Amino acid sequence: MSPFKRKRAGQDSVDFKPKKGKLVPDEGKGLEEVGREKEHEITVPAPISQGKWTNKERVLIFSSRGINFRTRHLMQDLRTMMPHAKADTKMDRKDKLFVINEVCEIKNCNKCLYFEAKKKQDLYMWISNSPHGPSAKFLVQNIHTLAELKLTGNCLKGSRPLLSFDPKFDKEPHYALLKELFIQTFSTPRYHPKSQPFVDHVFTFTIADNRIWFRNYQIIEEDGSLVEIGPRFVLNLMKIFQGSFGGPTLYENPDFRSPNMHRREMRLAAAAKVREKQMVKEMQKGKKTSAKEDLESDVTADVFLTPAEEKPADIQREAPETKVVKKKQKAFKRQRMQMARR
Repeated sequence: MSPFKRKRAGQDSVDFKPKKGKLVPDEGKGLEEVGREKEHEITVPAPISQGKWTNKERVLIFSSRGINFRTRHLMQDLRTMMPHAKADTKMDRKDKLFVINEVCEIKNCNKCLYFEAKKKQDLYMWISNSPHGPSAKFLVQNIHTLAELKLTGNCLKGSRPLLSFDPKFDKEPHYALLKELFIQTFSTPRYHPKSQPFVDHVFTFTIADNRIWFRNYQIIEEDGSLVEIGPRFVLNLMKIFQGSFGGPTLYENPDFRSPNMHRREMRLAAAAKVREKQMVKEMQKGKKTSAKEDLESDVTADVFLTPAEEKPADIQREAPETKVVKKKQKAFKRQRMQMARR
């Protein structure tokens, strides 16, 4: 392999032959001591690693149909940060998950990150060791991509990252299993053809609120100062399976709540607030009507009213006598006319 080709591959900085060196004399030493040191030579042994790409980890990153633009950009960011990742076309949601093992075998991948979208608003992520397992299923929340964060940073593309884990990963067995999965999936293999021989960013996995928080920081100075460059997301563990995309359940998160249940609780809480407001309005209306009734009925209005004297009751034991009314006899019309003539 010519030096030019080795330079393009990024391996010219490693010399695999033993080197010989001489001791450099100090100014304060005498001539006799300097002459003795010149006679001795130091042989630096060759490094143990021969610069060969031995770790053949490859990760397949793809998704199902129905994902939104944010998930698509997140997948692209992960492929950019992981030079050992491969892409594939979207999988139909009607297909069973066991088909992914065949896709990984065709793509010559032994790790898989599969994003599954449901109801066009919920995103699930499978991380699996294909084809024998284990595998884990997460609910992905609070996704922020590189384009959304717009944070400062100029991380080298294809450089190998440092993986930083929370101390809680070593305290519980299911977190220890997830730590090993994350190490084998997100770490870039040494001497990978597409990787760079530099370490300038850190992947952090932190456990808080029973969730795993992923952050990406760039090392900007030699003193170890960090700046976040993204992407960022939160993984809520659902289940860990013994096989790849199925099999016996090794662990189930007791604190996990499905998004449907969470949305139902939010709707019930909103309805309870509306009912409470209506009850408060009805109580205020009742208070206003009672105040109006009190104003209309004045208590002091009966102060100046004097009661009338009571009359003795006169009880008639005998029926009253009937009065005879004499009717006047009217003259006939002829007689009235004769009387008028007279």
